Amino acid sequence: MSKKLKNAIAKKIIKVTDNNIDDEELIHALLEDEIYVNPEIDDITFGDKAADMLAKFAGSWTFIICFSLFLIGWIVLNIYFIYNPFDPYPFILLNLILSCLASIQAPLIMMSQNRQEEKDRRRSESDYKTNLKAEIIIEDMHYKLDKILQQNEIIMSNFDKNKTIIEKNK
Repeated sequence: MSKKLKNAIAKKIIKVTDNNIDDEELIHALLEDEIYVNPEIDDITFGDKAADMLAKFAGSWTFIICFSLFLIGWIVLNIYFIYNPFDPYPFILLNLILSCLASIQAPLIMMSQNRQEEKDRRRSESDYKTNLKAEIIIEDMHYKLDKILQQNEIIMSNFDKNKTIIEKNK
């Protein structure tokens, strides 16, 4: 990755518009800037909370068992009161209730799924920015380490030269 591209990405991550910022200041700004976004903290409406709670409950074994017991109870009550059932076989009222429940439940579950998708998108965007930040910082550290190693070689070669000069003069 070129240095120009890294700087552009770093500026985009930390939202810096100053083009005159040097590399060292950019790295320090990257280190100081917190990128992580927690999508759970966002302001959510009562409807969003209700949709999330309904989707959580409707997707559980508790709901399946309770609803199965309700259906069995409904059928047993209507068969037991054979002389005066409130919903005789083919259980048209039960069918109406189930249709109404499905027509209300489906959009609420879809709203909850859309909110979850938005949270996942924000989380993955945050992860991507964090990974880019880490990559840029690591590459900068490698660059600085390489410079240190080069300077160390120069110092060592100068030291060896001075050592040989001193040994010759003895």
